[in-house]
Amino acid sequence: MKKQEENKPWFKEYMSVFNPWDNIRVMGSNIGPDLMAGVTVAVIALPLALAFGVASGLGPEAGMWAAICGGLFVGIFGGSKVGMSGPTGPKVVQLAAIVELTRLASGEADVEFIFSLVFLSGLVCVALAFLKVGRFIYYVPYSAVSGFMCGIGAIIILLELPPMLGFATPTSVIEAIKQIPYDIMHENPRALLVSVSTFATILIWPRITPVKWLPGPLMGLIVGTTIANVGSFDIAYIGAMPTGLPHIYWPNFGLITSRFGEMIGPAFALAGLCVFDSLLTCLVADNMTDERHNSDKEIFGQGIANLMCGLVGGVTTATATMRTVANVKCGGKTGLASITHGLILLTLMLGLAPLASYIPMACLAGILLKVGIDIIDYRVLPVLHRMPIPDAICFWAVLGLTISVDLLVAMGVGITIAFVRAIHELGNMYDQEVVSLKDLDREWEGEETMPVNLKERVLKLRLEGPLFFGVSDTMYRTITQLADFDYLIIRMMRVPMVDMSGAYLLDDIIEKAHNQGAKVLITGMEPQVYSTLDKLKIIERVGTENCFDTFEEAAMRVKELDLELEQSKEDNESNTEKVLTQV
Repeated sequence: MKKQEENKPWFKEYMSVFNPWDNIRVMGSNIGPDLMAGVTVAVIALPLALAFGVASGLGPEAGMWAAICGGLFVGIFGGSKVGMSGPTGPKVVQLAAIVELTRLASGEADVEFIFSLVFLSGLVCVALAFLKVGRFIYYVPYSAVSGFMCGIGAIIILLELPPMLGFATPTSVIEAIKQIPYDIMHENPRALLVSVSTFATILIWPRITPVKWLPGPLMGLIVGTTIANVGSFDIAYIGAMPTGLPHIYWPNFGLITSRFGEMIGPAFALAGLCVFDSLLTCLVADNMTDERHNSDKEIFGQGIANLMCGLVGGVTTATATMRTVANVKCGGKTGLASITHGLILLTLMLGLAPLASYIPMACLAGILLKVGIDIIDYRVLPVLHRMPIPDAICFWAVLGLTISVDLLVAMGVGITIAFVRAIHELGNMYDQEVVSLKDLDREWEGEETMPVNLKERVLKLRLEGPLFFGVSDTMYRTITQLADFDYLIIRMMRVPMVDMSGAYLLDDIIEKAHNQGAKVLITGMEPQVYSTLDKLKIIERVGTENCFDTFEEAAMRVKELDLELEQSKEDNESNTEKVLTQV
């Protein structure tokens, strides 16, 4: 029985989604750079994880455990070999709102509810992976992805300028822009020395050393930390952090069942944001590495990570852009880098936190400044003034909204712009032609024996391309051309599909013809087109006896109908004469 299941293509396809072997077997191919990349990303992720945990309202340890779960489990099960997962800004903001809405009467966070919700969002991600929703991320246009990359790069640069000058990191980009002029005029020279030394080391190190396995960001970290501690600079450091084993929050299925209606909406929202946030970052990584991630596998990996976050008390995870880009720039190529990053953070949580307390915030700001500069899409910058107008609108809208509003809002607007443009272009791609048979530049089979006076009363409507809501304007303009005819032959051999909008547009054409007393015939329908029109009772309006495979058959039917019409007229005239004679 097992062998029979394994022989089924669908079984193998689904097994590949959550089989970690593809990730595990390549982990030995890039050990040195992966280990160094993992160390560097762990140092970058540490302050971010602490800050995100505090911002969520669940405490700094919640951010750390999310970063650990993201590193370990997405590194094993994820679909991007270079992706780095952990808490991200959009997801933490969303979770923080839920925390605030569900606080207990004492004012404390309802951790049982929150972590059960996080666990449930992980289950939703796993379900979405099996539904294979990941493929839809490839429909995001490059102009939107490019605007997203440039926007994220600008955000990182703006947010890291104040820490480089010795001030606290702003809570928003707008605050950073307002704060920068003051910070420049009142900068802390020691913090500036540390950050500039770190940044300069990252730039210079790859150009002067043959040691490829020791990345520039790590050397920058060492240089900046050494300068600050040897000089005993009075600047901001990471400081103390909570340590120890996590408390296990077993999912309360009774709570989930009793409050399912209250939880399912937020759970889907967290899962949906996880999918969107993660896969967009994977697209960025694909552009940087010339590889292609497995979207469904990435969603599954995020589902496993969020399940574990719910168990150990972590905020939700997603693939993080900043850390993923840093991983790529440091030479990471397999999931070993992600696992290393998770293990280092785990080690810090279990007792080595004092070592991290020596790292100055200005040093991290110098590292992140380089990350922000690197993430900008320099391929598109030289052609900004030559972009097609629709692409330019999409790019600038996504860039502006990413910086000023929110990543998800920006991408939603970008995808909407691209969708409207694609529908417009597709709708105008095909010409719908109405012409009288006598005006055709060539004779069709079956009409050569048709008398001229009959040809003048027959219109041929040639439809091309898919009939869907995007061709509404073209179809309505076509309807206005229908006049002075007794027979309408609708040729549909080049129509591959029809949706409900297209079917009812066709119904409008048939209705107008019937209102003018004309007969309608249809030729060349594909089986799926016929099936759709039949289900919507459009065929019933025409009659199955007036649907044909070829134009020749339709032309012969027109001659039969015209003969029947003439015979009917003659009979009517004969009957009229008889009545008059009797009178």
